[in-house]
Amino acid sequence: MMTIKKIAAYAMMTASAGLFGTQLVLAQSPVNYPVKPIRLVVPFTPGGSTDILARAIGLELTKAWGQPVVIENVPGAGGSIGADKVAKAPADGYTLLMGHIGTLAVNPSLYPNLPYDPVKNFAPVAWVARVPNVLVVHPSVKATTVQELVALAKSKPGQLNYGSGGNGSAANLATEYFKMQTGTSLLHIPYRGTAPAVTDLVGGQIQVLFTGAPAVMGQIKSGQVRALAVSSPKRMDALPDLPTVADAGYKNFEADQWYGVVAPAGTPKDIVAKLNSQINQSLNSAELKTRLNNEGAVATPNTPEVFGSLIQSEIARWKPVIQSGRVKAD
Repeated sequence: MMTIKKIAAYAMMTASAGLFGTQLVLAQSPVNYPVKPIRLVVPFTPGGSTDILARAIGLELTKAWGQPVVIENVPGAGGSIGADKVAKAPADGYTLLMGHIGTLAVNPSLYPNLPYDPVKNFAPVAWVARVPNVLVVHPSVKATTVQELVALAKSKPGQLNYGSGGNGSAANLATEYFKMQTGTSLLHIPYRGTAPAVTDLVGGQIQVLFTGAPAVMGQIKSGQVRALAVSSPKRMDALPDLPTVADAGYKNFEADQWYGVVAPAGTPKDIVAKLNSQINQSLNSAELKTRLNNEGAVATPNTPEVFGSLIQSEIARWKPVIQSGRVKAD
């Protein structure tokens, strides 16, 4: 038989449990989300296009919600290490990935034992930006146009080298596609991230780089590197005098990068919707549009469904290029 003390204690314990449960539900409710800092994983070293875009979005979310968005750089294996970390994180909206063409579309064909499936293990949140790759060379390279670079490379097959953020990176893929289209031979020098590749291009250790515009805009404007062409079908607003590769005679050439935020699969749809709405609102602001444009990026606000469709179509698009044997994993 329960005494009055036991009944009272039980009542208090039940009430406390109910209160804790209510607090837990409120903490996880999309109405109150976020109630603590959000971790946005960048699967590459600081300073590259992915990192630059992640910090821009993180800053906007921090300003909008008053909760810090902490950028965590987790490089390695073409972005696979960082992506896998997020895929295995709790699906509560507090761990996100700034994914891009490499981690979400290239790696499935590049790595036979990839520890994550970009379609099954992630919930698309927001398509952030499309970023043209810019073909740049060290000023010592005797080429001021795509045609001159192609002629130089053909006269010295395998003697010119190019850098990338690593085997299987977007820069690696874009340059191999360029080689395929132009019939040239360039020696690949892979780095652990875009930033060190840019540093070595400026220093003259490598001669060619075909990478995302945000990573090299400053160096182009300062004259530390020479830009020859852009990978997109149209010229960039930020570099209006820079021709496209298609302008140089290689019709239908396109090898842009794209970036977007994904969350672990199973993240509540209401939280995904809240993230998508706020990121799109930020991308539609004149301030961020101008900022991205100055970095060479084009904002692409859209629905999670459209972003998910992009991921699946790009997996199919790049699979033949990778299977041709031109792109190797580390």
